[in-house]
Amino acid sequence: MAPGRSILAAMVTDTQRDLYKVLRDSQDKYTYFLLTGAGAGIAFAVNQTQGAKLGWSLAPLGVAVLCWGLSFFFGCRQIAYVNSTLYANSELLRVEAGEHPRAGSHPEVIAAASAGIRDAMEHNSKTANALGHLQFRALVAGGVLYVCWHVVTLYLRS
Repeated sequence: MAPGRSILAAMVTDTQRDLYKVLRDSQDKYTYFLLTGAGAGIAFAVNQTQGAKLGWSLAPLGVAVLCWGLSFFFGCRQIAYVNSTLYANSELLRVEAGEHPRAGSHPEVIAAASAGIRDAMEHNSKTANALGHLQFRALVAGGVLYVCWHVVTLYLRS
């Protein structure tokens, strides 16, 4: 094994690394797609209401915009948690390779630091997953509320 490479890093094959990269890229694209959808929904709602008078019939649209705003917020927070997890993962590899300046090559320190980093990564991963689900649900709720607003508008016109 090459100097400075951890056992974990040596066990990861190029195929596994490539598969991980494809999965990470796909997840990123999905998150950014949902962010774009939320932004487009907000922009479309603003465009649809130019010149409209404020009234109760706009309430479903207002809540839809709020949902899309929450979707955008949850998506941004998810990205932050994913980035934090990726950073922790890189630090974990440094610690386990004995290359981290604070952990050094002391087995007890490496074990304690590794356990702490793994716990943080698990927490960040669970939080990112929950935020991703909230991002999607808020986007869909905004879409449903937009359709409700449109139906109310059609009803009021007839």
